[in-house]
Amino acid sequence: MTVPRVGLALAGALLLAYAFVVAPGVWRAPDPGHPARPAASGAPATADAPAAVAGVAFPPVGRAFVGVMTDTGPYELGAVDRFAAAAGRAPQVMLFGASWASATFDRALFDRIAERGMMPMLGWEPWDHAVDEAARDTGLPARQVDRLRSTQPDYRLARVTAGDFDGYLRSWAEGVRTLGYPIAIRFAHEMNGDWYPWSERANGNHPGDYVRAWRHVHDVFAAAGATNVTWVWSPNARWDKTTAGLTGLYPGDDYVDWVGVTGYYGMGAFTKTYSPFDQIFGPTVAEIRAMTRKPLVVTETAAAESSGHKARWIRETFASLPRYPNLIGLIWFEVDKEQDWRIAGSPAAAAAFAEAVATDRYDVTWSPSSRPRAGP
Repeated sequence: MTVPRVGLALAGALLLAYAFVVAPGVWRAPDPGHPARPAASGAPATADAPAAVAGVAFPPVGRAFVGVMTDTGPYELGAVDRFAAAAGRAPQVMLFGASWASATFDRALFDRIAERGMMPMLGWEPWDHAVDEAARDTGLPARQVDRLRSTQPDYRLARVTAGDFDGYLRSWAEGVRTLGYPIAIRFAHEMNGDWYPWSERANGNHPGDYVRAWRHVHDVFAAAGATNVTWVWSPNARWDKTTAGLTGLYPGDDYVDWVGVTGYYGMGAFTKTYSPFDQIFGPTVAEIRAMTRKPLVVTETAAAESSGHKARWIRETFASLPRYPNLIGLIWFEVDKEQDWRIAGSPAAAAAFAEAVATDRYDVTWSPSSRPRAGP
């Protein structure tokens, strides 16, 4: 998941209760009190830039991209530089988050990422992150915090479908359209949990509401001509049979371009025994593949330094990835928050990561003229 503020920290008890259900946190923007810098002169600048994009497939067949999330996002790219130095390869995708309650479209954020040769991926979250902050500040047990943060009637899925947010959606769609280059939107991720207000298991939502809301958002963008969006549907990895399955939550191939999955090693239940990538991700990937053959992205992952097996987990993970058909990329959570997930903070992890991505498989370039992969 993404959490709402750079300075927000989860309590240790919350981590244990979440296991890896809720990922540790990442920067969210834009903040009205923290205006973005003007785009550099090299960024596309015309407000009427066509939305349609065409060019070399990204990533090419047989290749996969490396992406990154940081705690400062596009506001400050020093963490990206440190990650690239540790990995020996610059990332080609950057994921950053935005909450509907406060985030307005800001072209400069996207241009700043694109100028660095990274495809922007927006984690777009229909909620008020201030409710989450207040819930965590109570010091209540984790599951009570979940109920508080996920109870936001203003952001019920039925309101999205009813068009209550259409003005807001159109403002973003029109802004995205003018970029003139491809971006990805990971909308309302981890929907199979119950810790977000867009879960059908929370906030007064009902079965079928999630798909209807997703399709409505997609259709608003299509009507605005924002055809330069790659829509990323991204559930959380199922850690046991008590975790909700994905039945009824997939919007359909006509509404999704890439599928994703989130999972972490080294916190909660995954500190007691070693848990390789296949154990954490395999069952959920199999469930996804029963529904669609769309390109697959590991949209968030990392291993904690405290696990004692960080470098091993990285080596084995990258060895596993080619066995998953049409897996086109992995986004690493490069943040020191609650635990140190960074490769830049660990010489052994950095060496393992650099060795893994030095192969031709990860020799990938993104540019504004790239065409996001649409199939195997």
